[in-house]
Amino acid sequence: MSETMPFVSLIMPAKNEGINVLTTIDSALQAKTKYPFEIIIVDDGSTDQCCDFVHSHESSNRMQLIRTEGIGLARAKNLGAERSKGDFLIFCDAHLQFEDLWIDRLLEPIRNQMCDGITPGIAPIDNPSQVGYGQTLNYTLSVQWNGLQQQTPFPTAVLPGGCFAVSRTVFFDIGGFDKGFKVWGYEDVEISLKMWLFGYRCYAQPAVKILHLFRTSFPYTVSYDDVYYNMLRMAYSHFNETRIHKCRQIIRQLNSNLDHLVRSNGVLEQRHHYFNRRKHDDNWYMSTFRVPF
Repeated sequence: MSETMPFVSLIMPAKNEGINVLTTIDSALQAKTKYPFEIIIVDDGSTDQCCDFVHSHESSNRMQLIRTEGIGLARAKNLGAERSKGDFLIFCDAHLQFEDLWIDRLLEPIRNQMCDGITPGIAPIDNPSQVGYGQTLNYTLSVQWNGLQQQTPFPTAVLPGGCFAVSRTVFFDIGGFDKGFKVWGYEDVEISLKMWLFGYRCYAQPAVKILHLFRTSFPYTVSYDDVYYNMLRMAYSHFNETRIHKCRQIIRQLNSNLDHLVRSNGVLEQRHHYFNRRKHDDNWYMSTFRVPF
């Protein structure tokens, strides 16, 4: 008797992606896998009709299109997860190319209880040999790609938002992506940090490689105020006072009002809740992954 494979949801936020949504979906549908899956596209206020093809696509019965009006990346991903049916959730950018059996190999370490969240190797479409295996953070809390550390799955400080998988149970246990985040920035860092601090494990899977379109500009407006708002909200949610102060120092010259805005949006209550349930603190995280912050 053959094994019944768990159902998987690919969750793909999109905004003004042009032809990329179609090519990414076609690549996912053409790649071989033993897993049944659905594709959930969250069109967050696109003005270029990039998702209008979905209902006429030959595989539209395997897709769900959700339209929103600029709710931001973190909330769009949360909404896709809430509408999904999968036992496993794979968050994907709308500009990826996939290889055969990528889902199968990606989920194997989670199903074997080696880890709770996993990211594949990710390489630029125009330079497939330059592969990053998860990410870490530098002295300004900017992300940096990991090199290949070993041939088997290994821990990573950050699961890149471009593609990572997590079980449905874990995603909803940690509360998903931060619901107070603005347009874009730090949502992948925050959820990875939260997973580690709550006792879950994030790994990179070197046996899988996907290709990613890395762009020099966004097809929608991203403000540094939003990015640094998210950074400071993450700091208040998870960091000690010294690190919160360091974040304030980074943003002070850009917008002195951000601290008040962050504090007035329920983050101190969230901090209290998170501190009460976490198994590790931010010192442990920074030390474990040698983050100089």
